[in-house]
Amino acid sequence: MTPERKERIIKTLARRQANLTVVLENVFDPHNISAVMRSCDAVGIQEIHVLNTAIPRHKKWGRRSSSSAAKWLTIHQHSKLEDCLRELKARNFKILASRLSEDSSNLYDIDFSIPIALVFGNEHSGVSDELFAVADGCFQIPQVGMIRSLNISVACAVTIYEAYRQKSLAGHYNHQSLSDPQLTQIFENWMLNSDQDENSSRASGE
Repeated sequence: MTPERKERIIKTLARRQANLTVVLENVFDPHNISAVMRSCDAVGIQEIHVLNTAIPRHKKWGRRSSSSAAKWLTIHQHSKLEDCLRELKARNFKILASRLSEDSSNLYDIDFSIPIALVFGNEHSGVSDELFAVADGCFQIPQVGMIRSLNISVACAVTIYEAYRQKSLAGHYNHQSLSDPQLTQIFENWMLNSDQDENSSRASGE
């Protein structure tokens, strides 16, 4: 591994945000999940939760959409809502569900200085009533068009870039957010991924 590659890994990990995560509930299309992964990596989200209570567990993601982002993220797959909630609550996340409702808060009124878990639901039915009932609140993205809906990957990207804006202004990217044990473990995994990439490139003659 080149020194430049190692330095990039170190700098990227230093900007990972431990107090921001995304939950995808019963999102059917793996390409949508992969697009979300790519956006999460871009804004420094390290962990995402894939909750499948109504559809089978995903075996793979859409590689083209993610541009291999999955290997740089920590992905938790849950088959039970209770398991996902337990993990989020143990880390003091405020759970906010994306939903078009008169009671929903405006995205731009969310305070992203605290631990936030953003929930996005199924492409057709949105966040389930079961999850909505146990969430701490809900939010919506302001829209003025005739069609009041966005593709889930677009909605997630818009939302987490607002989080990025707020956290950047607050200086959250200027100091380490991951715990030392977590950072060390991810660093070792990333180093292994990088070695595998380099070996693959040499084998293919790139």
